[in-house]
Amino acid sequence: MAMSIVVSKSSPVAVRPSSEPKKTSATAVKLSSFDVGLVRRTATAQLVFDHPLHDAAETIKRALSQALVHYYPISGRIVAAAGDDDNDAHIECTGEGVAFVAASANCALKEATAFFNRSPGARTTTTVLDELAVDYPGEGCGGGPTDPLVQVQVTEFSCGGFVLGVTWNHGIADGTGMAQFLQAVGELARGLPSPSVAPVRWDDALPSLPISVAALEQLATSLEPLDLARLGIAVPSSLIRRIKAESGERRCTTFEAVAAVLWRCRTRAIVADPNSLALLSFPANVRRHVGAMDGYYGNCITQQLVMATAGAVARAEIAELVGMIRCAKEEIAGQLANRGSGDYDQLLQAVDLEQIGRLQYGALNVSSWRNLGFDNADFGAGTPAKVMCYGKALQTLPLCVIGLPCKGGDDGQDNVFSVCVKQEHVDAFLKELASLA
Repeated sequence: MAMSIVVSKSSPVAVRPSSEPKKTSATAVKLSSFDVGLVRRTATAQLVFDHPLHDAAETIKRALSQALVHYYPISGRIVAAAGDDDNDAHIECTGEGVAFVAASANCALKEATAFFNRSPGARTTTTVLDELAVDYPGEGCGGGPTDPLVQVQVTEFSCGGFVLGVTWNHGIADGTGMAQFLQAVGELARGLPSPSVAPVRWDDALPSLPISVAALEQLATSLEPLDLARLGIAVPSSLIRRIKAESGERRCTTFEAVAAVLWRCRTRAIVADPNSLALLSFPANVRRHVGAMDGYYGNCITQQLVMATAGAVARAEIAELVGMIRCAKEEIAGQLANRGSGDYDQLLQAVDLEQIGRLQYGALNVSSWRNLGFDNADFGAGTPAKVMCYGKALQTLPLCVIGLPCKGGDDGQDNVFSVCVKQEHVDAFLKELASLA
């Protein structure tokens, strides 16, 4: 009989900056147009460290306090100046701190491997992974005037290994920004006098997010959550290599190959009306496109959209879908220059916002964590053996997170965390994936 894994947690405590910022800081930080659509969302990352770190919880807690001196806005709160209007939201730099929980598990990391290293198609119904991060209670999202913007949990296992779980209000930072923050915590934990990257939270040189993109991001936040199955799956390296080889002269990236596979397999599995829209969206880091300042950790992502009918996606060759995804990526520069937003504008012209809400389950969002930088965090015991994405929150849009870093795995295999199909479509989705392997 499998052992019962128990995670014991301390009560949350507030970790405040260890001192006032060395430079005079503004009392409020304006949120950019990239931020405001995300203040009602949260994100969770779990970093698994398989080497011991002496007194891991206390070491990280102390370094977290030091890091908040440099990342002072993270210790503040989000406030909307005009009631619930997110467009007027800003970060009030109150220094109230972030939430921290120290926890312990009654087993070694290797005994929990079954939960961390999910086999392809494993249903993640267990609550063990839920216990490795702190979530906001009820419908909270960290956007209230009393909610901390970041919550950190360090769970120590009997072998000395540990898991750091971080849940944050997406309005404060995107994945790249939060990874930068955790890298800074790690550098201070290892004794560096200051972070190697000087953080920047406000960059007034950023352009405005295109109106059509912002409108659809706000709509996605307002949708009711879907009850979707959580799956751990893998796209084999052999399949990725085959797709790349078939892409011809145009180089195919791993992201394009995996996203195309997931899009077609899911579209076939949910048996949608062939004339209905099958939407694919994916976030793109646009720091280099907009000339963001080095060290900027606020949101600097835009959602790219690919639009086709369900019938067209289901019938398409993978290489065709790869080409459509590549075209959406190539539109980024023009979109940011307000020369149109490609399929976003076409979608808004084709259907009204109420119809878009009805298309909710027909949409798929694919996010890549391959190059965010979470796997570079080092608190003194080396970098993570594995990075996981595992939040309790129900999704308003079907989601796949690909490119989750993992040491010692199949080099080239893509690990995917999926909350993209309802329970009744799980078997069909896995069957479609298996047919391509």
